[in-house]
Amino acid sequence: MFTVFGFYKFQKINDLKKNQKILNNLLINKNINGSIIISKEGSNGSISGTNKDIKTTITRLKKILSIKKFDSFNNSKSKLKPFHKPKVKIKKEVVPMDLKISNRIKKKNSHIDPINWNKLIKDKKTFLLDARKPFEHKVGSFKKSVNPNIGNFRDFPKYLKKLKKDRPIAMFCTGGIRCEKASVYLEKKGFKNIYQLKGGILNYLKKIKQKKSLWRGECFVFDNRVSLKHGLVQGTYSVCSGCREAISTKDKGSKMYEEGVSCPNCYYKLSKNQKSRFRMRQSQIYKAKQSGKKHFFQKEFK
Repeated sequence: MFTVFGFYKFQKINDLKKNQKILNNLLINKNINGSIIISKEGSNGSISGTNKDIKTTITRLKKILSIKKFDSFNNSKSKLKPFHKPKVKIKKEVVPMDLKISNRIKKKNSHIDPINWNKLIKDKKTFLLDARKPFEHKVGSFKKSVNPNIGNFRDFPKYLKKLKKDRPIAMFCTGGIRCEKASVYLEKKGFKNIYQLKGGILNYLKKIKQKKSLWRGECFVFDNRVSLKHGLVQGTYSVCSGCREAISTKDKGSKMYEEGVSCPNCYYKLSKNQKSRFRMRQSQIYKAKQSGKKHFFQKEFK
């Protein structure tokens, strides 16, 4: 059983290259897989390993980056290996939005816990905004939520400009970091009633029982589990090897689905040459499995 730990912290980080090397060695030495992003404005990561190694790694990570307390974090379990290797990346921003988050003044009560979240989004005056990408929204979301249908988060501010400043806005995303960045933008533009789901969808699914939940579907996650359900148990989705989008059990029943090749999302988008190459790749994976070996392209998700 693997422990999966996700976190983010907006706090100035110096000596990025030095810290990148130290963190990379830490992950390797502790047999931790996953990714950590560091920038001058803060850090963001999702890592996995044994529970003991994760605890030790978190303690060391906090010391290395001088973090007293994460802005947000989440824990979950996985039977399969969530990530294949460790990665520590240096980026201009932890969330690409062309907006600096340093010296932000946090408003009181802007982070709403899962229990009070239900009351907030039931109010008809509240504009419920899903700050994730379209393919994530498709897997699952809150009832009556609106998704901007934007593929690149850098384009998000263009959408936010269209919103009414006097209307309560309730935002949510997987772990909270995208909403954190978007709320900064809205505050700077004069929006007053901005709220975000504390700890994101993962915190909601962990704390709210399904009977009292306003969530519909599953939550897409960027690891080999693909999606999670209430209680943060692994969901039913898998990933198409042709387009890398999440596919449901219903999608797999389609004539356009071919394992390792295509799905209803990409069947008509892929060329004959692409499909031929994907079939060859899948054939190599089958042969590797039969001989008990692991192929380079073989993934953990089912």
